[in-house]
Amino acid sequence: MLRARLPSIISNAKQMLKLHQKGVPKGHIAVYVGETEMKRFVVPLTYLSHPSFQDLLRHAEEEFGFNHPMGGLTIPCKEEAFINVTSQLNSF
Repeated sequence: MLRARLPSIISNAKQMLKLHQKGVPKGHIAVYVGETEMKRFVVPLTYLSHPSFQDLLRHAEEEFGFNHPMGGLTIPCKEEAFINVTSQLNSF
């Protein structure tokens, strides 16, 4: 059931992010990460298709739906966990 919703999650996230992408290189997105204090990261769009990053997106959907407090895609996890996931994706 989650797989059927995933394309709509990604599509909605992309639409929402168009408004918050100033200063972000083409092919990348800005995301806000943290549990209390948010930090902005810029990551390649290709990350959206990786299962480990999709897990982060599902967690964000469960937490916020599509009303993200920072106005852009907000991922509610520890910064260290996010860095671990993206570091693994960088090595591919």
